Amino acid sequence: MEYGVWIVIGVVVVVIVIWYIATMNGIRAAGLKVDEADSGIDVALTKRYDVLTKQLAVVKEYASHESKVLFETIHLRSGMSVSEKSEMAGKMNEVANQFRLTAEAYPELKSSNNYMVLQNSITDVEEHLQAARRLYNANATAYNTKLVMFPSSIVAGMIGAKRRDLFEAEEEKRKDVEMKFS
Repeated sequence: MEYGVWIVIGVVVVVIVIWYIATMNGIRAAGLKVDEADSGIDVALTKRYDVLTKQLAVVKEYASHESKVLFETIHLRSGMSVSEKSEMAGKMNEVANQFRLTAEAYPELKSSNNYMVLQNSITDVEEHLQAARRLYNANATAYNTKLVMFPSSIVAGMIGAKRRDLFEAEEEKRKDVEMKFS
């Protein structure tokens, strides 16, 4: 009979050890998912910064170029008599040639298309960032739940697992990219 008690005690100890190891590994795996999701937020923030600053620079440069060409065209036309307009036709041709050269360098010559691309880029990167934040918060919540739910809270306390805060980015990266077109 004593031999049977030792077997039962041994089985109980083995079950507890296996449960402990499995729970500890589950908590650590959940922690790694939180770390991975946190990294995903950094990737999305970096993408937002890179894409939007580069797109904004392109839009500004292109709008400036279009404005300059338009101003030159209006300037050449304004306040001229018919004979002056005739004389200036040569200059207009030069401006038109500049337009054609620019059109060859840029597939579209309308800055409104660049603004539309910028707007679509803003939407795209913001959606990616929101998705990364949601994934992080979901993983952090799952991890935090393991830390406070009994009986896994016992193992969490024994291994020193700490609660993870929900989304929090660096102050500079939290800011949206400022869009100034002037």
